Amino acid sequence: MERESMEFDVVIVGGGPAGLSAAIRLMQLAQEKDQELTVCVIEKGSEVGAHILSGAVVDPIALNELLPDWKEKGAPLNTPVTDNHHWILSEKGKIDFPHFLLPPLMSNKGMYTLSLGNLCRWLGEQAEALGVEVYPGFAGAEVLFHEDGRVKGVATGDMGIGRDGEPKASHMPGMELHAKYTLFAEGCRGSLSKQLEKEFNLRADTDHQTYGIGIKELWDIDPAKHVPGRVIHTQGWPLTDTVGGGFIYHQENNQVAIGFVVGLDYENPYLSPFDEMQRFKMHPAVKEILEGGRRVSYGARAINEGGLQSVPKLSFPGGALIGCAAGFVNVPRIKGSHNAMKSGMLAAEAAFDAVAAGSVGEVELTGYETAFKNSWIYKDLHRVRNARPSLSKFGITLGTVYSGLDMWLNNIGLGFLFPWTFKHVHKDHKALAKAKTAKPIDYPKPDGKLTFDKLSSVFLSNTNHEEDQPVHLKLADEMIPVTVNLKDYAGPEQRFCPAGVYEFVGDNPDEKRLQINAQNCVHCKTCDIKDYMQNINWVVPEGGGGPNYPNM
Repeated sequence: MERESMEFDVVIVGGGPAGLSAAIRLMQLAQEKDQELTVCVIEKGSEVGAHILSGAVVDPIALNELLPDWKEKGAPLNTPVTDNHHWILSEKGKIDFPHFLLPPLMSNKGMYTLSLGNLCRWLGEQAEALGVEVYPGFAGAEVLFHEDGRVKGVATGDMGIGRDGEPKASHMPGMELHAKYTLFAEGCRGSLSKQLEKEFNLRADTDHQTYGIGIKELWDIDPAKHVPGRVIHTQGWPLTDTVGGGFIYHQENNQVAIGFVVGLDYENPYLSPFDEMQRFKMHPAVKEILEGGRRVSYGARAINEGGLQSVPKLSFPGGALIGCAAGFVNVPRIKGSHNAMKSGMLAAEAAFDAVAAGSVGEVELTGYETAFKNSWIYKDLHRVRNARPSLSKFGITLGTVYSGLDMWLNNIGLGFLFPWTFKHVHKDHKALAKAKTAKPIDYPKPDGKLTFDKLSSVFLSNTNHEEDQPVHLKLADEMIPVTVNLKDYAGPEQRFCPAGVYEFVGDNPDEKRLQINAQNCVHCKTCDIKDYMQNINWVVPEGGGGPNYPNM
């Protein structure tokens, strides 16, 4: 069956903060200039917001620019941050580090704690009201190219393909979406964005990207313990020689968002980010908040940590990368949605100008790159550019001291005293040590009250995939998981995956094989990043599959 096609001025792949902000800005400009413009957003989740997961404490700076009347329009920013805490944890104790000693950029004054998924649902409504065509449940599965190499658009994935790769009775071919410009807003480690980076050599003059994995739970807690707007960040225990830390955000309706982030450049193959999160909740100071409460949701996602030096070239013939597809997270601030939104707005302005001038994609959006370098996104990232790499360069303790000094100098206008920019030491997967040199970690068994196993957690993510479909976790070599990963690294995919997707089965050591439970996948993409041999390639499953995060 041949694929049908649709024509648009701009196609946006991904209905997150960046993609929706780009769509809104495009339509605002079309109205201002009285010009007809067709804009389409496709989203692989079953609805806008279904795959969005973040802490989240949101800086409203971009929203103020995009939709200044957002309060009157009912944006779900209902809980301003009221107080900040930074805890340094030992196994049993904590130091509540004085907030005035932290670099001012780490202040959360004027910020809001909320569900980023709900904000995206609201942004989707604003986009549709302006005339944007929003199509949830359609995954961008293939980049389309013109004969001259320009991006022509994308094709959505086929529906109704069986696990054996053959069409079922329900088969429907994907749709081709052609555009003058295509903006890729797939989020962290997007499968098409990864392909485009190679196709156009977008990292020729930048560092590789580095990542963390964030595990998050949402809890209903005892109202007597709830302080709306309280924000707590932690460092230290349970991690000792690995980058990471926790967060506890008191949101509206007696709910607490609690999470733990582990840098994916960790060395010990026995480390399990999921189980570190469970241990974190057993710290006396954290346990006290959660006891008597009820866990209501769970999720995980990879996070860009590379910062300014890892931002690739943003434009290419026929399109651009926006949001976390490019990597604009400010790691020390633990914020990225404001930069993602602004990047979408800047790309939209460049695309609109090109289309208005009569371009059909032959003019590259170099104005977007220029606008980025002149924007507050660049300034936001530049002043913290050495914070994350210093931890890898000097170690956790000395690196923390150095990054604090570096950020203070940048905040008080003395950043010129530290003019250098550190490079990232190595790619995350290359940091993994062999099992024979590492110490196994004995994680406590879950108690079913405060700590849980992976499968019961995945249940709370409302993850659902059509089981009779091709496995979307592709192995380049099916033998490597056993002959290399299990043999030399004790099968780390069993532990770095937070959803129980990877499982070595077989009683006889000589007959072990890797079983992929793709139906459990929460689309965090950690496997695509951390697999030592880079043998796993995460691609989109059938549209609408994956988690269905409520209020995350």
